[in-house]
Amino acid sequence: MDIHRAGSRPSGVGPDSYFTGHVRTDPIIQAPEPARVRALTVTFDPGARTAWHTHPLGQTLVVIAGRGLAQTEGEAIRDLLPGDTVWIPPHEKHWHGAGPENGMTHIAIQEALDGSNVTWMEHVTDAQYSGKT
Repeated sequence: MDIHRAGSRPSGVGPDSYFTGHVRTDPIIQAPEPARVRALTVTFDPGARTAWHTHPLGQTLVVIAGRGLAQTEGEAIRDLLPGDTVWIPPHEKHWHGAGPENGMTHIAIQEALDGSNVTWMEHVTDAQYSGKT
């Protein structure tokens, strides 16, 4: 059994190559193989968001604070509120982040396949984020 004490692992900054705006990540678990689960808390400042991406085995988001947005390619932007749980199926191209006026924090849970849990793609444009495309 491994116990990671609160505050014992440093926060990270979401890199500009995968995020727009200021994003902080805090690790929850990256289980050693053969387990595949990975989870982290992600905090988005207002307007911050992920780039488009997919997950080989899907992803679950649990919104714990603020107001967020999420979109699957080709579908309408959806609002996210504290307590919402979102299931994103394997290989579904999507993005998620904070609303324009409020920050948002969620727990992101996904499994790795052959060591990878995400495939990053292009950034979400301002027009896409505002729903104008």
